[in-house]
Amino acid sequence: MADRAQPLRSRWGLGVAACVAALILGALAAVVWRAEVGRGIGPADWAAIRFTLMQAVLSALCSVVLAVPVARALARRRFVGRRVLIALMGAPFILPVIVAILGILAVFGRSGWLSDLLGLFGFEPLQIYGLHGVVLAHVFFNLPLATRLILQGWQEIPAERFRLAAQINADRRAMWQLLEAPMLRQVVPGALAVVFAICLSSFAVALTLGGGPRATTIELAIYQAFRFDFDLARAALLSGVQLLLTGAAALVALRVATGEGFGAGLDRPVRRWDGRGALARVLDGACLIAAALFLLLPLSAIVIAGLPGLLSMGASVWLAAGNSVLIAGVSTFVLLAISLPMAVAVALGRGGLVELSGLLGLAVSPLVIGTGLFILIYPVADPFALALPVTAVVNALMSLPFALRILIPRVREVLARYGRLSLSLDMRGWVFLRRVLLPRLRPQIGFAAGLAAALSMGDLGVIALFADSETATLPLQIYRLMGAYRMEAASGGALLLLCLSMGAFYILDRGGRRHAET
Repeated sequence: MADRAQPLRSRWGLGVAACVAALILGALAAVVWRAEVGRGIGPADWAAIRFTLMQAVLSALCSVVLAVPVARALARRRFVGRRVLIALMGAPFILPVIVAILGILAVFGRSGWLSDLLGLFGFEPLQIYGLHGVVLAHVFFNLPLATRLILQGWQEIPAERFRLAAQINADRRAMWQLLEAPMLRQVVPGALAVVFAICLSSFAVALTLGGGPRATTIELAIYQAFRFDFDLARAALLSGVQLLLTGAAALVALRVATGEGFGAGLDRPVRRWDGRGALARVLDGACLIAAALFLLLPLSAIVIAGLPGLLSMGASVWLAAGNSVLIAGVSTFVLLAISLPMAVAVALGRGGLVELSGLLGLAVSPLVIGTGLFILIYPVADPFALALPVTAVVNALMSLPFALRILIPRVREVLARYGRLSLSLDMRGWVFLRRVLLPRLRPQIGFAAGLAAALSMGDLGVIALFADSETATLPLQIYRLMGAYRMEAASGGALLLLCLSMGAFYILDRGGRRHAET
């Protein structure tokens, strides 16, 4: 699609993409330059690498293995609330990590609900800190994602295949061998790779639930090298290792083949004769109830514990909440300012390098980018004084890949439908943008903005590197309250953060859709 045949030009998008790539690659170059490769990796660093790989493998395996029966139950059952349950599967993606961890502690911790229940029968309370706690938290976040990925594979099997299996009187075992097992062989490797890549760059989970040196991930080791030792060379070297691991995992996740599928069907409703037995109904119901409880109980615990905690929060929590709102607002504005022209450039056929620059934010850990920016800023300015703007910019870069996936299809559709008509009316540039493109992009802009605001509001990553004792966002302040054993105030802050992040997502997403409907 040539620029001259469209009312918009791609040069702004190309320029923005170049700036994004320069910022990320510049930070990575600083990491490489500062790292002392000849120094080597010490025993503690090797331990962190081994633990990072171990927890990522276990988290991916547990998440995907548990997701298979849940996705199967959702695929062959129709019940009241099914859509709500599927929508609930997307909630952990925008849920602030520190909020989920407090909920997990309230349910599975030493003083949690489950430990109290076990105590009634004379059992010892649960110990959540360490490898099993990290894996449990990762399963909480990634079980819904794995379920959605595998459920999509089940939904892509045409209804005619199930009808044919029923006509030849195929029993449950035969249907599993003919349809379900081949689909899982195509879908499961990709789901494993995606979850593994996500768990490699987990920081907040290991920071709060690691429980000591034996449960230190690479990103946590980077943080410790900064905050406790101020060893920039070691932090840079570990950042390089983290970059290699996450880049390799992301490449595998993108390249895992999904196979040729099962062909197209006639889009008929799927009827599952293999799920009519009493045992199948009981097993499916048990899987769905267990998954719903696993997701809902921690959220319920946050609400129950947070309501009285709202009264015990000090002024520092409200100040941190204000910082979080400010960072989320700036991050959302920066995201829209860079994603819209980049989406236009991709829609105009200049997508190769533009999309690659956008994906850099997904392949590179935010802590690695923060490390590079710290190294670049440190010789010329005080990095701690720039904590809030740097955090906002990095959060925008982390949300950029998702925003592009949301905006690009709709921009292509609008340009294809209205581009030549607008040229015939001499409607170009800003006039076309204001009168044609933006009004038809409002639902997608609202969704992207809501997602960016929610993710930025709950981020506990770069701010942990740059913040001093006087500066904090709400997630960081909650972590500090947990470290001071002020759990009631921390629960109140978690409830406030939950309301702010979910509220920001709902207001922006719903606002864009409502404006488009009117």
